[in-house]
Amino acid sequence: MRIAIANDAVMAVEALRRVIASVPGYKLAWVAVDGADAVERCRLDTPDLILMDLIMPVMDGAQATRRIMMDTPCAILIVTATLEGHSGKVFEALGAGALDVVQTPIFGGSGQLEGAATLKVKIASICPLVSAGSRFDRVAEAGPINTPDAQLVAIGASAGGPGALATILSGLPGDFPAAIVIVQHLDQEFVPSFASWLNERSALPVGVAQHGDRPRGGAVLLARTTDHLAMVNAQSLGYISDPRDCVYRPSVDVFFQSIVRHWKGKVAAVLLTGMGKDGSRGLKALREAGSLTIAQDSASSVVYGMPKAAADLDAAVEILPVEMIAGGLIDFTS
Repeated sequence: MRIAIANDAVMAVEALRRVIASVPGYKLAWVAVDGADAVERCRLDTPDLILMDLIMPVMDGAQATRRIMMDTPCAILIVTATLEGHSGKVFEALGAGALDVVQTPIFGGSGQLEGAATLKVKIASICPLVSAGSRFDRVAEAGPINTPDAQLVAIGASAGGPGALATILSGLPGDFPAAIVIVQHLDQEFVPSFASWLNERSALPVGVAQHGDRPRGGAVLLARTTDHLAMVNAQSLGYISDPRDCVYRPSVDVFFQSIVRHWKGKVAAVLLTGMGKDGSRGLKALREAGSLTIAQDSASSVVYGMPKAAADLDAAVEILPVEMIAGGLIDFTS
C-alpha cells in the first residue's frame, strides 16, 4: 500500500516515516509540507492512503481533505498531535470524507515511538477499503450516474430526525446500492459532527455534501448550509439561495422538487418527524411523478408535523413506523 504524509512538523514526519517503513507491504509515496501541497501532490500522484495532519500552514487538513475528496478521492486518515481545542476541525475533516482520526506517534525518552501501535492498527483497518477500491473511485471514471436505472433515496427530516435517521441507516446493509441524500434541519455548525455520529451507526459512508457533488450509490450525503441543497442539473448537487422566503433553510420541499426536475432514475423519498409542513408538497410532487414516497407514522414520530402534512395531502404511498422504513428501502432497490 502506497502511503503519503501531509505534515509540516519535521519530527512528526520522521515518526510517520518509521511507522510506514516498519510494516512489510507499506511504501512511502510522498511527503507534503502543508495542505495545499498535499492537494497538488495528490493530483499528480494519488496514493492509496494519506496520513493528514490537521493544523498546517497555507491550508489546514480539513480543507485539504475536502479538496482531495472532490478532485482525486483516496483514503485519508487524520493524524494530529492533539485533539484538544480542534474538535471542530476534526469533525469537518470527517464530514469531508476522512475515515478516522488518531494521534501522531511521538518519540519517547528511550527513542521508542509511543503511539505507533495504535496508528498501525488504524492503517490496517483501512487496508480492506483501499483493496476494495470502490469507495474511492473517481466519479468521472465511474460513468454516468443519473440514468433511468440509477436509484436515489431522498430523505427530509427535522425535530427528532437524528434518531430516526440513525435507525434507518443502521438498518441498511453495506452493499445498499442506491445513493442517499438527506436534508435535516440543523444548524450548519453541527452538520460535520452529525455526519460523524451517523457514520458510527451506519454501514454506509456518511459525508457532507459539497457544491458540485454527485449522488453516488452506496454513499450518504448530508446538506450542510443554510442555503438550499438541490439537484442543480442532471448530475450534480449544489447550494442555491432562492427561494429566500422559506421558513426552513435548507428546505426539504426545494430539494424534493429539484429531484422531480432533474433525476432520471428511480426515486424513493422519505419524510420523517418534524415540526411544520416542509417537504409535504415536494413529496406530493414526487408521488405524482411516479416515485415511491414514504412518510413516518404518528406513533414513531417525535413531532408528527411534516409527515402528517404529507399524509393530509395524500403524498405518501406508504406510511410506516421508523423501524420499517429501512426494509421498505431495501425492497425498493431489489
